Amino acid sequence: MAKVLLVDDDDTVLYSLSRALKQAGYEVLEASNGLAVVDIISKNQPDILVTDLIMPEQEGISTITKVKELYPDLPIIAISGGGRNLGSDFLDIAMYIGANATLAKPFDESELIALIEKHISH
Repeated sequence: MAKVLLVDDDDTVLYSLSRALKQAGYEVLEASNGLAVVDIISKNQPDILVTDLIMPEQEGISTITKVKELYPDLPIIAISGGGRNLGSDFLDIAMYIGANATLAKPFDESELIALIEKHISH
């Protein structure tokens, strides 16, 4: 069973995506901000990281940068609503610094599952 580390500060998003991923057969690890991500990765070795970009304490851009530095082979999917006009800018930055794929919120859970399957099968 593949492990997905899911990071989002919105409890509703975290709950609904976690539930969908579990129903799709994934083991799901959760974090509400980027601060815990490196520790969770070192202890649990997930197969992929799915992270929001706009979060308190440590946002997703810093999280992606740190994860790529320490775990360059770990696939990363960045997700963001980004707030009005900035969403695509943040997603573009995430791709530039090493995310393997991005999704703009709101998105269908099946889109996320398809991206996860694509990136962990390689």
